[in-house]
Amino acid sequence: MVVDVQGQALSVLSKLAQADWPDRLKVRKSFEKLVYSGSRASFRLAAGRAASKPREACPAAGDLFDLSLTDEQQMLVDMLQGFALDVLRPAAHEADAQARVPAALINQAHELSLAHYGVGEAQGGLAGERTVLSNALIAESLAQGDFSLAAALLVPLSAANCIRRWGTAEQQAAWLPAFVAEERAPVFALAVNEPGVLADPAQPATRARKRGKHYLLDGEKTLVIAGLEASRLVVSAQAGDGPALFVVDAASKGVSRRAEPCMGLKACGLARIQLKGVKVPSDCRLAGKGFDFKAFLDLGALAFCALAVGTGQAALGFVMTYCNERQAFGEPISHRQGVAFMVADIAIELDAMRLLTWRACARAEAGLPFRREAYLARLLCAEKAMKIGSDAVQLLGGHGFTQEPPVERWYRDLRSVAVLAGGLHL
Repeated sequence: MVVDVQGQALSVLSKLAQADWPDRLKVRKSFEKLVYSGSRASFRLAAGRAASKPREACPAAGDLFDLSLTDEQQMLVDMLQGFALDVLRPAAHEADAQARVPAALINQAHELSLAHYGVGEAQGGLAGERTVLSNALIAESLAQGDFSLAAALLVPLSAANCIRRWGTAEQQAAWLPAFVAEERAPVFALAVNEPGVLADPAQPATRARKRGKHYLLDGEKTLVIAGLEASRLVVSAQAGDGPALFVVDAASKGVSRRAEPCMGLKACGLARIQLKGVKVPSDCRLAGKGFDFKAFLDLGALAFCALAVGTGQAALGFVMTYCNERQAFGEPISHRQGVAFMVADIAIELDAMRLLTWRACARAEAGLPFRREAYLARLLCAEKAMKIGSDAVQLLGGHGFTQEPPVERWYRDLRSVAVLAGGLHL
């Protein structure tokens, strides 16, 4: 029999965290500090072991992929789901109303060290060769608390992933250590979406013209998550040899930013950014070996698919509880076929979204072509995420139209999956 020592330890820690004796003895703070330092070291060790131990290959793999999570991935999911439900969801309504992420929440998220999963071991992080599915699980778990807050908190991880995956060794050594330092890293934002009619992210209208040892960037970006607070921007632009990514100092001459309030994602601090003759050094172009701009876009799409799955799961749980408790004509409304079938459809569509997303992530991890799978996942998630959000509002009737339950906010946020093409990165 295999003994899961870490799982048993986490179970004990969970029970202790729910106990009331630390409060009675006034030792809660010191106790939590001890638990945090010990569990953080354990997760570092576990993640490092998972990165170095590949899963057993499936015989005659073909199109098969492994649906089982490793012990370390399951622990990560359990931890982040608890954070999402206990911390993110209660804070989501106020964050949506204030159109920003509370500073206290940013500090709490920093303690989770999520950016470590985007930084390679050489720079002190936890990322190994197989990180795509783990990153998707992080996004899915956080989104069960709130889509918008999860997207905002994932921006540092997304930026680290971009630099680790597409940057040169020199660029990684220069920029990545800041993501794992004790102090907060510089705020990055990914600027990919453009405001033009029928804009194609694969063919950016933003231009990068080579001038000696610099590039001059001209263009406009829209719906940039955390765009107002960012001190550095990862900008997609059309260079002479094709689409490319540039790390731009947000304080550079020629960069102007303004808030861009939208239907959803209000807590993300969306911004519109103009670039007019912005001078960028050549060594700030992400030009690592094997740079693939289409893969960059596909991994960004999968990030939003994972968020949609997480928020869809939250919506399913909420409406199931509501429909079982809401009484009409002397019985729960879930006894009515018109209601029960709609809830069942949400569950079916949600599983389809999750399986397509995980399949694309699994192929990306294995180094296999995944463009087709990523496209199918995004196509399904863009359609079904909206339907899940709309059905959740419908199932609550007039109550769902108010801001008291979270379903109307989830619907507004889920609508973004069909619109955004960048801003996050697995």
